[in-house]
Amino acid sequence: MADTTDTSSVTADRPDSPIQTTGTDHITIWGSNETDTIAFYRDLLGMPLVLKQPNLDDPSQTHLFFDTGDGRILTVFVGDRQSTQQPQRGGVGAVHHLCFSVAPSDFEDVIAALEADGRGYNVFDRGVFFSLYTQDNNGLIIELSTDKYDIPSDRRGEVLAKAQELRVADDADYAKDKHLAAALEALDLDAHAYDLPEATSGVGSINWDSRWDNHL
Repeated sequence: MADTTDTSSVTADRPDSPIQTTGTDHITIWGSNETDTIAFYRDLLGMPLVLKQPNLDDPSQTHLFFDTGDGRILTVFVGDRQSTQQPQRGGVGAVHHLCFSVAPSDFEDVIAALEADGRGYNVFDRGVFFSLYTQDNNGLIIELSTDKYDIPSDRRGEVLAKAQELRVADDADYAKDKHLAAALEALDLDAHAYDLPEATSGVGSINWDSRWDNHL
């Protein structure tokens, strides 16, 4: 039985729980049609289409499998449906957004590609990472994030947990860049900062039901 004495504790240590996940295998979303879905996820975001077959629960639909870049898969159920830019409905159990990572050196090229594709976007400094928000062909919020420092992937959770500890000690509302930098120093990680564009913090300033600020 998992220890539930402190349900809100934040740590990179594995919990003493009856099940231990080993990672994210795939996420599946509802899509509109094959053409528009492939145009966004493969042709714009660069995710290879690695498998295509009938939806095994509903053969009238097609099941598309995209490699998000590290072998973790995004799958989409598509059929003969129109794409829409209407915002997704929120609510308990609903998906708020999907986030995919991009290389820091590619961040400005990502912005240029979205502009060339006529897509709106917002860019924010989120304190412990840097993010761009746009929409897919069905109005689902897509976040493209990048690390602000070259943090080793196997130490990322440890760094974030330490930043959380420092944030609490600082009585700050959220983990900021200074907490992240201090966490790296405390953990003796020699990580350099990436050269990223200036951006606002975006704290409490996003209206997800409005159009994106940056657009053609």
